[in-house]
Amino acid sequence: MSTKIQLYTWGTPNGRKISIALEEMGVDYEVHPINILKGEQFSESYLAISPSNKIPCIVDPAGMHGESISIFESGAILIYLARKFSKFGGSDSTNELEVLQWVMWQMGGFGPALGQLHHFRKFAKTKVPYAIERFDNIADQVYRVLDTRLATRDFVADDYSIADMAIYPWAARFEWQSIDLATYPNVKRWFDMLSQRPAVKQGMQVPFLN
Repeated sequence: MSTKIQLYTWGTPNGRKISIALEEMGVDYEVHPINILKGEQFSESYLAISPSNKIPCIVDPAGMHGESISIFESGAILIYLARKFSKFGGSDSTNELEVLQWVMWQMGGFGPALGQLHHFRKFAKTKVPYAIERFDNIADQVYRVLDTRLATRDFVADDYSIADMAIYPWAARFEWQSIDLATYPNVKRWFDMLSQRPAVKQGMQVPFLN
């Protein structure tokens, strides 16, 4: 049985948070594509490790104390990995709190807002002007929050962290959101900088590596 972390994922922003983190931390892992377009996330075998029937999910055969553990919810996975490997989770307790706040902001604000905008702009069979306008406005709000935060620092929690890894894949779909990153110059600087990181480039290709 493999001792590597098993990553169950698909090519979504939430999935790519985890592959980026694993690449940045230099952790050996195996990828199991879960094709959500075919409904593979609803299989009984996947339900056993991911109660919400969503990706991503990891199974760590070694766990924290030598016992196998499965973890779902991308934010929880990021926190787990940061704590297990003592990387990118904050330089001290105060900085850790900053990191956690911005991970929670992504989970509760940035991601859901942009996910709704993706749906109504790209996938909805019927275009609903009210919904598109509503989430266009909300997208602008959350991007402005991020732009303001990055006006005085290179990364969202001062040092590069799982907070940046959580936010980046959602920002990477700015074209789906009809967002011009030049409107948010601090976000664009941050985005361009992260886009050059080898681990980010590699993580963004999972699970569709050539």
